[in-house]
Amino acid sequence: MTTPPTPRGALIAIEGLDRAGKSTQCDLLLNRLISSGIPAKLQKFPDRSTPIGHMINSYLTSTSNLDDQAIHLLFSANRWEAKDSILSTLNSGTTILLDRYIYSGIVFSAAKPPVPVENPKPLSVSWCKAPDVGLPRPDIIIFLNISQEDAEKRAGFGDERYEKKEMQEKVRKLFEELRGEDSNDKEDWWVVNAGGTVEEVAEEVWRGVLEALKRVKEGNGEVRSIE
Repeated sequence: MTTPPTPRGALIAIEGLDRAGKSTQCDLLLNRLISSGIPAKLQKFPDRSTPIGHMINSYLTSTSNLDDQAIHLLFSANRWEAKDSILSTLNSGTTILLDRYIYSGIVFSAAKPPVPVENPKPLSVSWCKAPDVGLPRPDIIIFLNISQEDAEKRAGFGDERYEKKEMQEKVRKLFEELRGEDSNDKEDWWVVNAGGTVEEVAEEVWRGVLEALKRVKEGNGEVRSIE
């Protein structure tokens, strides 16, 4: 008798503005999945443990400067070096939670002021999308939506390079553009109000996860690719 293939895991991206509670919700969600008997693991981006990740960490903590195009490509390369591991893990039946993914990479690169200053234009969204075409596409993107006022009240806001009010406002608008009506993946987005209590947010996130698991069960088993 032929053994039926192991159902693949779901690929779930957790996205949102800085200090929206992504890491907290990822940790809670990981524990909830495992306690529900669903194999799961967490993958954070950027992955600061790799050689590329070390370069990104130096940039984010303002100890080094890099050209806009160069740092964006490093962020993308950091995701590409995890591609094979992600696919192998999913196909083994384990669900993966992504604490940030390509969407943060796109909006933060497109939002920031040009460097060097001699470059008069910021990076375009289309240019920022291009290096990630072909990476695994999430079954759902859970977006934690929080007001700027609430984000600024949370501990640690302002510690890193991108945590400035003007920058965050640009990032907010670009996230709205990514999940807008003209987006080719607008059905993938699950927006959660992150201004509630941790428990309230966790319940809305869980609803999104159940939707992702349903999509995987009803699909053909293949992991889609970013287009």
